[in-house]
Amino acid sequence: MPQSNEERRDLALAAAGVQLRDADGQQAQGFTGHAAVFGQRTAIGNPLTWGFYEEIAPGAFTKTLGEGDARFLVDHDTRLVVSRVTAGSLRLAQDAQGLAVDADLDTRLSYVADLAVNLENKNITGMSFGFRTVKDDWETVAVQTSEGDMEAELRIIREVQLFEVSAVTFPAYEGTDAALRSVGVALAARGDDAAFDRRAALRPELMTFRHEPTATAATRGSDAPQPGETTGSRQERQMDLLAARYRLAR
Repeated sequence: MPQSNEERRDLALAAAGVQLRDADGQQAQGFTGHAAVFGQRTAIGNPLTWGFYEEIAPGAFTKTLGEGDARFLVDHDTRLVVSRVTAGSLRLAQDAQGLAVDADLDTRLSYVADLAVNLENKNITGMSFGFRTVKDDWETVAVQTSEGDMEAELRIIREVQLFEVSAVTFPAYEGTDAALRSVGVALAARGDDAAFDRRAALRPELMTFRHEPTATAATRGSDAPQPGETTGSRQERQMDLLAARYRLAR
């Protein structure tokens, strides 16, 4: 499960442009694709009621690529590490399209060999990335519907802290739980109580993520504060541990 204020975004195969690179001489078989695209409006939840639209601005990964040590995983599973920036087996860059991924595939690892076959057979159907938002902007946009013009909110992500990129089996939200969590985390981090309450009136489950004064987002399950520990201190400790794991500046 992601950390309490970690978000994930997915791309379907067509948008991710995933391809296998054939081994060339001593160079390992490889993987190329995009884990994120710039300027593409995506619906997070239901933008006309309890969700919003979102775009990733060009340059959102500039700072994190210069200081991070991201991993390439399978389905966000930290036990299934395919490649890593500091190992030289994972290369991340921003191009005109978005966050470009180029990774070596060492098929001596059984799950990497499985990944290669699943990519060939189209069982793995997209990419995703795990991140924390550092800077974002919100604005109101007009949306044309069959019932006339309506208003929705647009979130523009300006800067992120990147933790990992993943090849994923389900590149889009298949159920409301993932979408609901994404909306809750984003709105709680935003800190706009009125906006949060408007959406929670339509989806009371969002109250699970209602932020407290000492925290950017509420926590659930094993992330809940222990006796004598505040929500804020536990969340900060978790983010420090996560940043240390991926060698990211805090």
